[in-house]
Amino acid sequence: MKKILVTGGAGYIGSHTIRYFIDQGINPEEIVVFDNLIYGHEESLPEGVTFVKGDLLEKADINKVFDDHEIKAAIHFAAFSLVGESMKQPGKYFENNILGGLNLLNAMVANNCNEIIFSSTCAIFGIPKDLPITEDSLKEPINVYGESKLIFEKILEWYGKIFQVRSIVVRYFNASGAAYGIGEGHNPETHLIPLILEAAKGNRENISIFGDDYNTPDGTCIRDYIHVLDLADAHLKAMRYFDTADFVSESFNLGSEKGYSIKEILKYTEEIVGHPIPTVFCGRREGDPEILIASSKKANKKLDWRAKRGIRESIQSAWQWHNKKS
Repeated sequence: MKKILVTGGAGYIGSHTIRYFIDQGINPEEIVVFDNLIYGHEESLPEGVTFVKGDLLEKADINKVFDDHEIKAAIHFAAFSLVGESMKQPGKYFENNILGGLNLLNAMVANNCNEIIFSSTCAIFGIPKDLPITEDSLKEPINVYGESKLIFEKILEWYGKIFQVRSIVVRYFNASGAAYGIGEGHNPETHLIPLILEAAKGNRENISIFGDDYNTPDGTCIRDYIHVLDLADAHLKAMRYFDTADFVSESFNLGSEKGYSIKEILKYTEEIVGHPIPTVFCGRREGDPEILIASSKKANKKLDWRAKRGIRESIQSAWQWHNKKS
């Protein structure tokens, strides 16, 4: 049986994507999950999938997966993704996000596996010159995390030219929400919605808002949020796109095309939880763009994909999960 390899599949987006694939009719026995469990949670995986604990930095670990299974395609989620940490420990991010990916690609080439979906990020664009951000927008990362992802995107293009490895790059704009009884549980947590919900539950003293003097309607940064199930759907449609189009490498920005400010997210959350959430306003953080909104027109046209779930559904589902886990 030919199988789909999901690296980092025990993580937040990976585990939701796997469950969504199974919901849509993919046999769980067709899925092999490879994860070192530094940030992933094995308990987030559904029954029936094959789980292999291993690290992409260990060539023997990933080579053994290809020795033991006939892999037809890979979905590559495995990466370190903390922006602040990447600026303090650049070597850690360049090693893991680039060398780990290279080890995966070389194992693919050696085993005649030539299809990969790569989980990238809006961080490759840095501070955008134009909005909304299209796939052709200028790519100038302002942090090591974004640079590491952009470098690997370029490596994929070269492996396409040299080894005919076909790649689809999907770039996220603030994943959010929860489903299937699993949710966003990073340690440490750096994402806005779970941080606000932790403050709402009293597990955090307050929520810090970095800057309220931006050139936006209410002075706070605006971001494009997308429900994790919409991301999962994009991966499924990307997988199917391999069979319907003739290409070597493609890239797609995935967003709702609608931005929400931090104050708006806070307001919606307070309405959902039913009480005020303590807030502290701080100075701006270096390198925070004031607005990040994606254009998803290319994904709309080529993948027949669009975000279906709104920001309230993202917050509501995340709140339900936070309440169940505690």
